[in-house]
Amino acid sequence: MNQEYNPQKIEKTVQKFWEDNNCYRAIKNDQKKFYCLSMFPYPSGKLHMGHVRNYTIGDVISRYKRMRGFNVLQPMGWDAFGLPAENAAIQNKVDPQTWTEKNIANMKLQLKQLGFSYDWTKELKTCDPNYYRWEQEMFTLLQDNGLVYKKKSLVNWDPVDKTVLANEQVIDGKGWRSGATVELKEIDQWFLKITDYADELLQSIDNLDWPENVKLMQKNWIGKSYGSELKFLLSNNDEITTFTTRVDTIFGVTFLAVSPNHPMAQNLASENDDINQFIKKCNEMKMAEADMAKAEKLGFKTSVKAKHPLSGIDLEVWIANYVLMDYGTGVVMGVPAHDERDFEFAQKYEIPIKQVIEADDLPSSAKGKLINSDDFDGEESDEAIDNINSLIEKNGIGNSIINYRLRDWGVSRQRFWGCPIPVIYEKDKPIFLRGDELPVELPKIKAGDSPKPLNQNKNFYDLGQGKSREVDTFDTFVDSSWYYARFTSAENNKKALDENSEYWLPVDIYIGGIEHAILHLLYSRFFHKAMRDMGLVNGDEPFKKLLTQGMVLKDGTKMSKSKGNTVDPQNILIIMEQIL
Repeated sequence: MNQEYNPQKIEKTVQKFWEDNNCYRAIKNDQKKFYCLSMFPYPSGKLHMGHVRNYTIGDVISRYKRMRGFNVLQPMGWDAFGLPAENAAIQNKVDPQTWTEKNIANMKLQLKQLGFSYDWTKELKTCDPNYYRWEQEMFTLLQDNGLVYKKKSLVNWDPVDKTVLANEQVIDGKGWRSGATVELKEIDQWFLKITDYADELLQSIDNLDWPENVKLMQKNWIGKSYGSELKFLLSNNDEITTFTTRVDTIFGVTFLAVSPNHPMAQNLASENDDINQFIKKCNEMKMAEADMAKAEKLGFKTSVKAKHPLSGIDLEVWIANYVLMDYGTGVVMGVPAHDERDFEFAQKYEIPIKQVIEADDLPSSAKGKLINSDDFDGEESDEAIDNINSLIEKNGIGNSIINYRLRDWGVSRQRFWGCPIPVIYEKDKPIFLRGDELPVELPKIKAGDSPKPLNQNKNFYDLGQGKSREVDTFDTFVDSSWYYARFTSAENNKKALDENSEYWLPVDIYIGGIEHAILHLLYSRFFHKAMRDMGLVNGDEPFKKLLTQGMVLKDGTKMSKSKGNTVDPQNILIIMEQIL
């Protein structure tokens, strides 16, 4: 062996041998399998050092397992739909497909030059109709199984990207990609019923070999809580329901606070412009739940009164900015003596404060012995909760209930560059497409034209004879929620998943950033359980072990394509003369 290492000659020769001989092609056999997967990249055109670090870890693990005798699957693909490509295409007046394919070619070359041992025969692109036709089929199957519905809903609207964001995509009141302040807007949306799996998603996570902080983040996001619902009769003869985890403080209620987006508040706003302007102001300052405690509490006292369900006293009803419509019922029973936010609100608006739990200082949220609580005086909180729940159930004014913070996943997006939702409307009735009716492909864009939302393309949506296509596309997180499974059957053009998925799944180790804890990772777990129940996969979880490798920073912030602060590894690669 020549003792001098010539990387330009040796690496080029060896990498060509690997490719010509499909050295890393993974085929089902009698060996013990090992499925190593690193989160696939968005094809921005260039890798950055965060990619290099992540994929190096995955490659080291894959090579080690091969040397230990395992049959290793390590695939690579492209999370190719999304706003960056669409915006770039608009700016440069090119087809986003052309733009994306060019970027993929460049990044694929970089990955090969880095010497990673990928099975390129299983490469997939989420923008390829051969991929998303199975995603469209999956949506129809989800509908067949009662996991899809459409309704008019108040949604998070990104005014810069001009699309809907899921709750998980709103970070500190701003769009996760654009950074723009999110607005609230009511439009028709398709939803996936992830809440049907809330309890299983919560319970089964303890069985996973995942970092404890990731598991805790998912548990907190699902947010299971035991509480009570109580009905309050209103002075306008309507009824309003509150949710509370501390029914033992019911005798300390001195006001009700409703979300600005509660139907009652909306009805009042239609008759009172002052209320309407207040609600607009609240929606303009939409913030994350975690920020509510620190934010200034704003309220508007309505003319409506509520009757306390046990004491019978009249309570003021306020519209308050710190009450969230997407938690509980969107109505809070204000107990200022025993809740910090209620206390701050009551002090600001001079609302009475009534202590009903023994405590040295107020506000105090601690449990304890009840006082000023009629027949329940002297009882400890847990005992009082049981007894008060029994009373309200007996009197038909409430009940104990389990509540989840998790909400159904809105998957509609109002953009061009995404997977078309496979629905046709006939006399406003939705018809879900399947089989030979798929794929529903995106329309082609002429050279020099810019992509436009599908609702602006009559040739796409107008089918004549009273029929029309759905014009929304899927949230790109739908694309990435099941790609790990498609890799196992990527060479099969007749089925989304075949017997190979039984052999390879679940993923033995999944490598990627912790920033995906309550987005991609939660959605993938939901998809896997839904696919299991539809008979498409076996097992309860998609990823046995999770490795969160940390982030590569530049100037103190995460290196990210959306931030424009990436460092291209190209200058450390050995570039062939013809590429230069």
